[in-house]
Amino acid sequence: QVQLVESGGGLVQAGGSLRLSCAASGRTFSSLTMGWFRRAPGKEREFVAAISWSGSSTYYAGSVKGRFTISRDNAKNTVYLQMNSLKPEDTAVYHCAADPDYCSGYGCSKINWWDHWGQGTQVTVSS
Repeated sequence: QVQLVESGGGLVQAGGSLRLSCAASGRTFSSLTMGWFRRAPGKEREFVAAISWSGSSTYYAGSVKGRFTISRDNAKNTVYLQMNSLKPEDTAVYHCAADPDYCSGYGCSKINWWDHWGQGTQVTVSS
């Protein structure tokens, strides 16, 4: 079983930055595809970004491309989400996800594909 613990959320003004972290345990981290999803108030959970085992491939939702960057440090068993130029519409609970299989492109955006989830961390962007 994979355990995922997110951190780094908080309150930030529009235009600001935050970096989220997700620490994984319970399985060899370098064998996991990792992803970030978010759920805004009154909305369904949506895909944000994903990164392959080695970090060589990354995928982003159109709404965050160019502003957010997903990365991983396999030595620290941690995946990151650097969020720049934040907007009020980025306000949501951000969840880390993991899966031992490989995904690419649209396949990574399917919520039901991911096996493991963290509890989430709140990000609030004020206008």
